[in-house]
Amino acid sequence: MNKALILRDVLQSDLAIFFDQQLDPEANYMAAFTAKDPTNRESFSAHWKRIMSNSTVRIKTVVIDEQIAGSVLSYEEEGKPEVSYWLGKEFWGNGICTAALGMYLKDHQRKRPIYARVAKDNMPSRRILEKCGFHVIDETKGFANARGEEIEELLLELSGN
Repeated sequence: MNKALILRDVLQSDLAIFFDQQLDPEANYMAAFTAKDPTNRESFSAHWKRIMSNSTVRIKTVVIDEQIAGSVLSYEEEGKPEVSYWLGKEFWGNGICTAALGMYLKDHQRKRPIYARVAKDNMPSRRILEKCGFHVIDETKGFANARGEEIEELLLELSGN
C-alpha cells in the first residue's frame, strides 16, 4: 500500500460518511453483528454519541489520501479490551484496513491481551486480524442482526506487547 494513511480523532462531520458507509448491504452481511436497522439515523447518532462519550472507548477515523475510509476503535467488553473497525466498501482489498489496524494497535491501543470478534465466514476480516497478530482462541454463536439469525463467531486474541 503506497498511499498516505493517517488515523485522527473523529470529527462530528465524519459521522455522515460513517452512516453512509454502514448502509451497504454487502458490508452489513459480512460484518453480521450490526445495528438492527442500519437506515435509522437517529439510532446511529445515539450510538455514536454514546461511544464517543465513553472514556473506555478509543476511536480514530481512518483517512487515506485525504479521504475518510472508515474507523477503528477499541472498547471494554466485560473488563477486557476489544477492537473493531469498519471500512467503506470502496476501500476494501487494498491493505488499508490491515495497515490502519496495525497502526492503531501500535500507536493508540497497546493494552494486551486485546480481543476481536468476527463472523466465522468473514474470511477477509479474519485475515486482517491474523495479519495483525491475532489468533483464534474460541468459537461461539451470536445473533447477527444483519442476517436475522444466529451465526458462528470467532473470538481472536492478540497477546504480548
